[in-house]
Amino acid sequence: MPTTPTTMTALRPTPWDTTAFAMPTFELTEYSEAALQEAAQTAGHFTVKVDPLCDTRLLHQYGFYYCDSLIEPYCTADRLRLASDSRATISRQVEVAAVRALGHGAFEHGRFHRDFNLPRAAADLRYDNWLGQLLDGNQVYGLYWDGVLAGFIGHAGPSLVLHAVAASHRGQGCAKYWWSAVCTELFASHREIISSVSAANLAVLNLYVSLGFRFRNPTAAYHRLTT
Repeated sequence: MPTTPTTMTALRPTPWDTTAFAMPTFELTEYSEAALQEAAQTAGHFTVKVDPLCDTRLLHQYGFYYCDSLIEPYCTADRLRLASDSRATISRQVEVAAVRALGHGAFEHGRFHRDFNLPRAAADLRYDNWLGQLLDGNQVYGLYWDGVLAGFIGHAGPSLVLHAVAASHRGQGCAKYWWSAVCTELFASHREIISSVSAANLAVLNLYVSLGFRFRNPTAAYHRLTT
């Protein structure tokens, strides 16, 4: 029966995920047979991120299943294509409850939502908790259209980590104005802005292209649940 070892060489605990999913959770620090064996002998949920072109036979052999492909958008100030509209404004002064309500259930492209071994409610809780931490750290921009909250962008330093736009404002070309404004503010203290996006999230990928972002560091995320 799998056990949780007291000393781990290739498994890094992820306590924020443990809180949401109520089980031990880990990320593998390397893609090796030794690391996969350790995951197979340890109770919990595991993530390993690998080069999309790597040989995946060991992953399948040890019970890992594909969940998502991720790509890193990046941009420097000289490449950013500015867009502005007087109706679109941003602010760090946000109503926390309103932002939380807008974010709840908004991250369906996330790999945890696509993992058939995890309940959706727990996946929602993971992102709710993360958004709460960003709000506590004053790391969230509210996105307003004609003074009405219509979305948010959370960041960790130069990285845009969580963002959502209300359904009523999607597909109308509003996002490029908000992203342009947030990037402009962040470039005041950062040389480069980055993010991480699911390859399945075409709307956001196209948004980043329109703003002058390029892409690098593709990875494929695989999960395993060991009981």
